Amino acid sequence: MNILSIQSRVAYGHVGNAAAVFPLQRLGHDVWPIDTTMLSNHLGYKQWGGRMLSAAEVGAVLDGLAGLGVLARCDGVLSGFIGEPATGAVIAEAVTRVKAANPKALYACDPVMGDRDGLYVQPGVLAIFKERLLPQADVALPNFYELGWLTDASLATRADVLAAIAALRRAGPKLVVATGIQHAGLAEGEIETIAADGDGAWSVITPFLPGAPTAGTGDCFAALFFGHYLPRRDLASALSRAASATFAIIEQTQAAGREELTIVAAQDHLDQPKPRFPARLLG
Repeated sequence: MNILSIQSRVAYGHVGNAAAVFPLQRLGHDVWPIDTTMLSNHLGYKQWGGRMLSAAEVGAVLDGLAGLGVLARCDGVLSGFIGEPATGAVIAEAVTRVKAANPKALYACDPVMGDRDGLYVQPGVLAIFKERLLPQADVALPNFYELGWLTDASLATRADVLAAIAALRRAGPKLVVATGIQHAGLAEGEIETIAADGDGAWSVITPFLPGAPTAGTGDCFAALFFGHYLPRRDLASALSRAASATFAIIEQTQAAGREELTIVAAQDHLDQPKPRFPARLLG
């Protein structure tokens, strides 16, 4: 299948398209990447070089693809870090164009905005996600903190998380996958991922690996989930495979003592992860 992936790009490490393109290719998809940044590394380092690409530059690449007449062959759009609010409008246009050319295409929106340390995007990006992109999305993939910001909710319990997911689904996306969930109902050393659509909610619980690198894990998970979900639309299977593969990558990265995800070295886990954590239907 053909997937248009619009997100950041770094030369060193694995975040944005550098975390998404290879996993999608390893799952057998043809990926059309459009980069929203061209940076030496992610901004968590003390120094970096490069720049955010302007909305006009991102739009020019989209125009070029449209001019080739290939958008009808696009099966899905995946978006992540957008850099500046104006880029959100370009992504919204991309989704509109792709769905006009292929009504069966799905749009997966990873609303990359921040983590436990707070928001790290420009002012206005939160509003773009709320007002433009998530209403268009078929799939939303926020992390625990982003889910709270998008729904103005406090997430102390699993019931809080499920209520926030339901609220986000009412805003547009039929399927919401929330990652990195920590709440009072989990045992010490556990972390949860929950996916919910109109048929119910599924949960995968994995061990939490303290001290492991986290940059790019959400980008990689989003790509893996969408890559598994798009062909068969099997929510439970896609959730289990994506969560299990992400855990395996983090575990291998930590064992190697690396500061960046060892996605290439862990590539055998992308399709057939070991161990395999099952998805459980929540009652």
